[in-house]
Amino acid sequence: MARNRPASGQVRIIAGQWRSRKLPIQDLEGLRPTTDRVRETLFNWIAGDLPGARVLDCFGGSGALCFEALSRYAKYAKVFELQAGAAKQLKQNLATLKCDCAEVVQGDTLVQLKTPPAEGFDVVFIDPPFRKGLAQACIDGLNAQAWLNEDALVYVETEREHPLLNLPTGWLPLKEKQAGQVTYRLYRVERPEAE
Repeated sequence: MARNRPASGQVRIIAGQWRSRKLPIQDLEGLRPTTDRVRETLFNWIAGDLPGARVLDCFGGSGALCFEALSRYAKYAKVFELQAGAAKQLKQNLATLKCDCAEVVQGDTLVQLKTPPAEGFDVVFIDPPFRKGLAQACIDGLNAQAWLNEDALVYVETEREHPLLNLPTGWLPLKEKQAGQVTYRLYRVERPEAE
């Protein structure tokens, strides 16, 4: 029988309108919030692209990435999260922040990506549970159904030993770093020009 475990940790927003706010996160299997150090580097990379951006967080988890983006004036965020407990916590944290420009969808990311969105996204976070092959499957799904706007930025975080990603045409590597057991990369997705 599942027992209701209290939130056992916190995630801290680094900068923006909610700077230094701490939000509770659930103690759930596989939940691995992106560290402050990695987040700081990532958001230094993409800071100029966030104001007014539409953001998609493919594996919401603790919400560290989407909350940071919204704090830095992203216009809208959609968050996919498989685990019901984590999705509920994400919704509670959005309510705590009085944020009405984000939507949490509880369900399987790869299933969600099979349906084209009404409107594409400018910044996408792919930070899946490790060692499940989800990063590549997510990239393939995003590309197949036009989830990405022209010149979209895509952040991918994987375990260090992850095999090389098979990137679709038009995905340009911008940045890559390692921290401990994690490799993180940033891509810009260019749309091929119409002939």
